[in-house]
Amino acid sequence: MVIQQQHKTALVTGANSGVGLELTKKLLSEHWQVIALIRSDLPQNEPLLMEAQRAGQLRVYKADLSDFGSLNKALMAIKAQESHLDVLFNNAGVSTGELRYSPQGRELDFEMNAVVPYIIYMELKDLLTKGELKTVINTSSNSLLTLKRFEPELLGKAAKFKKLFGSYATSKMALSLWTQEASATALKEDIEIRSVCPGPNKTTMTAGSGMPKWLIPVRHLFFKHPSAGAARVYEAAFGYYKGTVGIFIHKGKATPLKFSQHSPQVFAKIDTIYKQEFLTF
Repeated sequence: MVIQQQHKTALVTGANSGVGLELTKKLLSEHWQVIALIRSDLPQNEPLLMEAQRAGQLRVYKADLSDFGSLNKALMAIKAQESHLDVLFNNAGVSTGELRYSPQGRELDFEMNAVVPYIIYMELKDLLTKGELKTVINTSSNSLLTLKRFEPELLGKAAKFKKLFGSYATSKMALSLWTQEASATALKEDIEIRSVCPGPNKTTMTAGSGMPKWLIPVRHLFFKHPSAGAARVYEAAFGYYKGTVGIFIHKGKATPLKFSQHSPQVFAKIDTIYKQEFLTF
């Protein structure tokens, strides 16, 4: 009797550039099946990606992740066409240079960096339970460590804007807080969920309008190639903390979240958005 083993499969959001692209290339080189959930096209000058697409090892689903209608269509297609999922890498994110809003009317950093990863996790949970590793890694940021105040009731409706250390840092705090809060329930379904900072990397996001001017020279000198960030995200899934849930990993260590007391409120807010808005599509 021949027993067929199912391929290890990972989904990577934001797989077309930066840390997501390097993570995708690493997984493909290790013979993973990769599902890329992206808005923009994959780069055409990467032979590994092109060959993997031709072979069906890399499968692309496109959506504007900030638009619930577009995201819903892509997730429905994934659920219809994919059999299982071992690891979900919620890697896509934004750092805007001005106060911007999602199609749903909420502040864009919060929507993309905190709400959308939760929606993707909830919608793909059934596929995760059919996989072997059942792991979710949310890409967060060490910018959350700079926050001196955190007001959950203001999430999604920022009145003022501050590059990187304002809405972006707050949205990443919200991401890591809901990760922490959701972890116990997820574990009951054998799903491990953690968040991780990939460190400072030279990506299109850190070169964009969301970076404070004073940080640009620092970026040129000290930020690393995005493969370094991909290595940290990869390590968060398969390394030392495999089996540990709810933690925020920074520089390879589990790091306490300053505003942990707000995790139930953050989770409730995001879960309500998911149930009352996204599930109506």
